[in-house]
Amino acid sequence: MSDSPHLALFQPDIPQNAGAILRLAACMGAALSVIEPAGFVWSDAKLRRAGLDYIAKAHLTRHAGWDAFREATAGRRLLLFTTQGAVAYTDFAYRPDDALLFGRESAGVPDYVHAAADARLLIPMRPGLRSLNVAQAAAMALGEALRQTDGFPDPREAE
Repeated sequence: MSDSPHLALFQPDIPQNAGAILRLAACMGAALSVIEPAGFVWSDAKLRRAGLDYIAKAHLTRHAGWDAFREATAGRRLLLFTTQGAVAYTDFAYRPDDALLFGRESAGVPDYVHAAADARLLIPMRPGLRSLNVAQAAAMALGEALRQTDGFPDPREAE
């Protein structure tokens, strides 16, 4: 999994979204980092509805905080997906080992996370609308990164 894009959630608020992203990561062969603290008690029961039985197939790492995440992902480019981004996510050249970071549903990420990002990417939307659901945004971003890096899993390969 070190040669595929890596998903990261900064202090997620909604267990159903985290579960959906966990399922996405499992199906696409991407690692998932969760940067604590989460806005909910992290438990299989909270995630099971959206993640179903895919939770056991995911490569999940929970980090005690921002510093632990940065240490664990040293060497990866950090790509922040934000409504404050300047570059459309489809106009960016991805690398196989990029970390795709998504903020809290309620508040995004703090300034120090924005400052640490190697790139701030935007998913273009119609004017007057605030944002996409974080799980939908993660799916769009990961899909584009996998497309560009020829990183989609081969369904013919056995585990």
